[in-house]
Amino acid sequence: MNPVDSLNLDFRALSTFLAVLDEGSVSRAAERLGVTQSAVSHTLERLRKSLGDPLFVKSGRGIVPTQYALQAGPHIRQILDDLQSLSVGPPFSPASAEFTFTIAANDYQRDLLLPGLVQTLRQQAPGIQLQVMPSGIPTADMLRKDVCDLIISPHAPEATDIMQRGLTADRMVVFYDPAVRQPPADLAEYLKADHISLLFASGEKPSLETSLTARGLTRRNVVTVSNFSGLPEFLRGTDMLATAPERMSMHLLRDFAWVPLPFDFKPFTLLMLWHRRNQNDPAHKWLRNQVNAVAAKMNQLPG
Repeated sequence: MNPVDSLNLDFRALSTFLAVLDEGSVSRAAERLGVTQSAVSHTLERLRKSLGDPLFVKSGRGIVPTQYALQAGPHIRQILDDLQSLSVGPPFSPASAEFTFTIAANDYQRDLLLPGLVQTLRQQAPGIQLQVMPSGIPTADMLRKDVCDLIISPHAPEATDIMQRGLTADRMVVFYDPAVRQPPADLAEYLKADHISLLFASGEKPSLETSLTARGLTRRNVVTVSNFSGLPEFLRGTDMLATAPERMSMHLLRDFAWVPLPFDFKPFTLLMLWHRRNQNDPAHKWLRNQVNAVAAKMNQLPG
């Protein structure tokens, strides 16, 4: 038997060997792996040369494993299990972990979800520091270049290397000060009123503004602020209107009344976004689970 050529053995080749061993057929193994039969045959030929054994031989209309293949099967399976365990990384203990985790979120998303996360961190992972950076409409490069570890946003970059998970649904509504005025009765009254609008510091307009423009509708924006935190004090004691997410009635705009928009505008889902390279990192997975737990608890609250 020839010495094993370890340079010709890789994860995919060994996985192909196990698929053929399990299925007893090149065609069924190819179907299971999502590749062509010729690709499986080519990989088997490479393994035969590396391992110095035929591995599988014809028997009637099918194939059967050689004695070497039968004996090597459990060993190769263990090798693959060990390799897969490497991707999990070293054991993660929240109580002893010490690092900074950076989340990009605007002030609405920050105030809605991250105070609950900080409570969890202080109780279970006091060595993990949370850094929150402002975000407008996120880009994939923010995650690719490690500008941040996680993004919270309703806008998911169109990129195959960016993972996402839905956290909570929300919709835009109209806030007003009930001590000063009544809610707008219809679309005409909404458009006629004075508004406080939003223009992110990065220069990006909220999707509501672009939607109004696309419909040929205009409103009078007498005050424009760069973040949601600017809304309450401008709204208080005035007859102006502010269009903002309904869940802001839980915190930043809790002192004001609100009504639904007087026109159709699609609800949105806040997403948690991260780069694929951190998909299986145990620390990142734990933190993502904690953010999701905060959202799940909030979703259970009565509307």
